[in-house]
Amino acid sequence: MTPSKILVFAGSIRSGALSGRLAAVAAKELALADAEVTHISLTDYPLPLYNFDLETDKGVPHNANRLARLLAAHDGAFIATPEHNRSLPALLKNTLDWISRVKPSATVSYRHKVFAIGGTSDGRFGGARAVVDLRKVLAAALGGIVIPEQIELPLAQHAFRESGELVDEASARALKRLAESLVDFARRVAD
Repeated sequence: MTPSKILVFAGSIRSGALSGRLAAVAAKELALADAEVTHISLTDYPLPLYNFDLETDKGVPHNANRLARLLAAHDGAFIATPEHNRSLPALLKNTLDWISRVKPSATVSYRHKVFAIGGTSDGRFGGARAVVDLRKVLAAALGGIVIPEQIELPLAQHAFRESGELVDEASARALKRLAESLVDFARRVAD
């Protein structure tokens, strides 16, 4: 059986970002669930702020096209998001806005792409409000299928060991279930 190809990234590019740490541990867990994992940083895909006039004058930026093709080449994706002002960070929302402007084609299609999501926060809600908004954007803007399993890490500054693994066993089990579910669902949709 061909392994599911899963793209992994975080909605923050800050050094030491909690969402980046969650993306890294999720990438390891997905690999253990027999996925072929591509872990990227949005640092490598800089994009201007979305502006319809810019799109009209210059078209969709090269990096948005690169990201759309990369996403299309995978069976699914895991996105870890921090919570900024009770919602998605601007970087992640802007990235998804630009990707949504890439016209579907024979080589670029993310309709019915399978997504899993996770949230981090240094507060007590674990990114729950950002995760809700991310779920809406992925479904509405990209036509994605977002699996019900998700992970939220409250007080995430204390959630990771120095090795990068999760401290809390319940969170580690939740991430394992999420990874297995994403890989399984992405495989079934791809078949």
